[in-house]
Amino acid sequence: MKNQVQLITYVDRLSGGGFQDLTALLRGPLAGLFGGVHVLPFFPPIDGADAGFDPADHTQVDPRLGDWQDVRALAEVAEVMADVIVNHVSVNSPQFQDVVAQGAASRYDGLFLTPDRVFPGGATPAEVAAIYRPRPGVPFSQQTLADGTPRDCWTTFTPQQLDIDVAHPEGKAYLSGILQTFAQNGIRMVRLDAVGYAIKKRGTSCFMLPETFDFIAAFAAEARALGIEVLVEIHSYYRRQMEIARHVDWVYDFALPPLVLHAFEFKTAARLKDWIALRPVNALTVLDTHDGIGIVDIGADAADREACPGLVPPAELDALVEAIHRNSGGSSRKATGAAASNLDLYQVNCTFYEAMGRRDVDYLLARAIQFFLPGIPQVYYVGLLAGHNDLELLSRSGVGRDINRQYFSAAEVAGAFARPVVAQLAELIRLRNTHAAFQGTFVLDDSAPEVLALRWVNGQETAALRIDFVRGTHELVLGGAGGEQRHQFGG
Repeated sequence: MKNQVQLITYVDRLSGGGFQDLTALLRGPLAGLFGGVHVLPFFPPIDGADAGFDPADHTQVDPRLGDWQDVRALAEVAEVMADVIVNHVSVNSPQFQDVVAQGAASRYDGLFLTPDRVFPGGATPAEVAAIYRPRPGVPFSQQTLADGTPRDCWTTFTPQQLDIDVAHPEGKAYLSGILQTFAQNGIRMVRLDAVGYAIKKRGTSCFMLPETFDFIAAFAAEARALGIEVLVEIHSYYRRQMEIARHVDWVYDFALPPLVLHAFEFKTAARLKDWIALRPVNALTVLDTHDGIGIVDIGADAADREACPGLVPPAELDALVEAIHRNSGGSSRKATGAAASNLDLYQVNCTFYEAMGRRDVDYLLARAIQFFLPGIPQVYYVGLLAGHNDLELLSRSGVGRDINRQYFSAAEVAGAFARPVVAQLAELIRLRNTHAAFQGTFVLDDSAPEVLALRWVNGQETAALRIDFVRGTHELVLGGAGGEQRHQFGG
């Protein structure tokens, strides 16, 4: 993976069209900004029950976006990452429709997990209550086969997303086929979506079990044999994330976004610096993604809050959530928790620019922190354009996360760079991509609790960022053979 900033985007929501339009953007207005692009689900249907995360056919490109030749063309411009949606497949998939038609006689009957495989004889109410699920309700639903027979299905997310039995031969073959298709079409990185839910076992929470690590290790080995690196996507207690990082190529630093917000809100770098001293360095740093701003990532472990406290005390965490709602003028509250359907309970739905109160300088400083930490930075397409909460899309869909999934035309993308905050962010991205200091050694300098001082050193080349959250001052200093250059944001 290149040590350069990556873009995270839906094909159509940024380009206003398909893969060819996205490639044109990366060759045009976005030229030189991104060494890689994580293309969010582009499989049919891109407009299903979960914005592409309910694929009917994981080995095809939705024809509205293009075809595999177009994907290969994009890979010539930037390294391409794609999602392997490990846990589930659409109820409209050819495999499940074959089960609907043929029942137990279908060759795909074993592909889909049923509750009785995990709970022979049925699950007790206590066993069901112990299952960790990111959304309210139980993780089971019922489908009806062609002959009228009811079929109980395990559905962690929605009734339209049927969980796969990854231990069954058909489940293994299904996932292997996806990897092989990706490898043949120039994809060199995959993100394992929802992998924490892939292994289910009686007497457990059915989330991030020891067997899950074994599954991830085996899958990653298969991917590496095809020349593909693996990123694991899991929102969970921070020490669990640290453990995961020891077993995989890459993890997300999901603790970073709320901790950066915390630093600005509470005017202290103490909590953030505690995390910087602990965090895994094989991380993709993010401030925003297609999902909400994670809260569980810095909170206490739900399994034992007393023995496993979070990075931030509960009262501060509650105050942080309220600060996001206040900074967004209350719009994030309309998209979070019980206010909108199809939501993750552990996230606040809001663009990061809105969460920062639309304060341009603070927003750029937040990005500078992201870019200065060890790892590979990813910038979400809405964040790249300092996007506002999309209340119109939220109103149309009723899906909370759509507040941060707006559609831009190519003209709107080009026009956004006339805004100083977007133009300066682009300059900061280019700096992170090209300055030799970022190929060297990272240093977290000792400083007062209210000060964050980050530095990179590579021979004579240096880059230093200093932010005083109490005084509201900052300085970015670049050094080299030609002397020092000092920069300020917002000027």
